[in-house]
Amino acid sequence: QVQVVESGGGLVQAGGSLRLSCAASGRIFAINAMGWYRQAPGKQRELVARIPSGGPTMYADSVKGRFTISKDNANTMYLQMNSLQPEDTAVYYCNALITPMTLRPLEVWGQGTLVTVSS
Repeated sequence: QVQVVESGGGLVQAGGSLRLSCAASGRIFAINAMGWYRQAPGKQRELVARIPSGGPTMYADSVKGRFTISKDNANTMYLQMNSLQPEDTAVYYCNALITPMTLRPLEVWGQGTLVTVSS
């Protein structure tokens, strides 16, 4: 079984920063891509940033220049969020496309971490 677990959410004032982490664990053969999504109250879940294995990172237009996605060699992904604004308030979800040892690719979601930006 593979899973991803987010951490790092919280309450921050507008203009502040937060760093989210997402750790993948289990019998992992390869991680094909990881990404961050968010869902604000009353809105649909949207892609924030994505980092595929061996490919270019991509960002939603609303976060370009403010958020940075990265991944280390230990199956952990990060989202550095700077210049946060109230409209960034949402539950942030980690998403991963993982090939486990069974070699049957899986899409895995975390439980979400709440980011609240006060004005």
